[in-house]
Amino acid sequence: MRISEKAKAISPSPTLAIDSKFKQMKKQGIPVVGFGAGEPDFNTPENIKQAAIKAIENNFTRYTPASGTLELKQAVCDKMEKDTGLKYTTANVIICNGGKHALTNAFMAILNPGDEVIIPAPYWVSYPEMVKMADGIPVYIETEEENNFKFTMDQLEAAFTPKTRALVINTPSNPTGMVYTREELQEIADFAVKHEIYVIFDEIYEKLVYEGQHINIATLGDEIRKLTIIVNGMAKTYAMTGWRIGYAVAEAPVIKAMSNMQSHATSNPNSIAQSASVEALTGDQSFIDQMKAEYIKRRDYMVKRINSIEGLSCREPHGAFYIFMNVKGVLGKEHYGRMIHTAHELCEDILDRALVAMVPSEGFGLDGYVRLSYATSMEVITTGLDRIEEYLQGKSEKIVYSDNSLD
Repeated sequence: MRISEKAKAISPSPTLAIDSKFKQMKKQGIPVVGFGAGEPDFNTPENIKQAAIKAIENNFTRYTPASGTLELKQAVCDKMEKDTGLKYTTANVIICNGGKHALTNAFMAILNPGDEVIIPAPYWVSYPEMVKMADGIPVYIETEEENNFKFTMDQLEAAFTPKTRALVINTPSNPTGMVYTREELQEIADFAVKHEIYVIFDEIYEKLVYEGQHINIATLGDEIRKLTIIVNGMAKTYAMTGWRIGYAVAEAPVIKAMSNMQSHATSNPNSIAQSASVEALTGDQSFIDQMKAEYIKRRDYMVKRINSIEGLSCREPHGAFYIFMNVKGVLGKEHYGRMIHTAHELCEDILDRALVAMVPSEGFGLDGYVRLSYATSMEVITTGLDRIEEYLQGKSEKIVYSDNSLD
């Protein structure tokens, strides 16, 4: 069958094979544990769920405006003013079907064929594919662990060309958990203003900062504010991944363009989830501190434990809920009669033998690392790290399972 060239150019996630294998093994009753979760393991707070139930009971089940309800847009504006001091109107806000949809809309709104978008690596796996879907060209900056996985200004200057249209900044970062400082963001803002390029500012993990402070780049002056497209959502802060509500905040012409496209592609986000999101933004926020406290306990345990295992190391993440573990010390070596050269091969073998699922770093644009999520229980964390250490000590055995367990 004929498939478009654009569709054929979009790469599937390189982690899908491991994830599929993990699910097959779990379905067969094999006691696998996973560090792959990109979502909180907490339940959505009760007040948010009750707001959704109330919306259903009040028959709030019909179409809303395609770009979202005025009530939720205003809640976003109020949240922005409270958190950043920035005053926006509802004309500056679009409500989307998740943060991923907001990002896709943003790239579609600002890119013409051949426009370039600078993406620091390691990056969230979907950024390059979103740029490609918008007919843009991703341009990568490979960062160094020694610099906390942050690019230098010299690297940014070298990546810039006359075709550069935008720069993606994700802070706190998926997959590294690093957080940009005010000083670092000011340099980036000055660069963007100088070259008149957009900053796609993905702050989906903004409330999950453990050291330092989350700074929104749009607060660093009127000129950079006009060039910033802020992307956020309800998923990570309020444990609402399945509710699929994200939003973007930007200059009105950008939001209008995004809204026009959304009106034809998906129309409005779920009406009930929008009502629940109003409660999330305006209601009791104590849940966030409780969640953060638990994440810090898990992070601290994992950092200490990983750095005690020969061949492994990691830096302490300052935000989000991921650890980007350096596995270079165990690559290029023979494990159980097999030479393991890449992080992907290591993850495959550890899943087979130690029954632990992890996300290899190739999908994030670097090799030699593995992403571990601590959005999971301490029991899973301790069991998983025990098994990884036993694997590296030569104490694991290959598990035999069927590849045909899924319908």
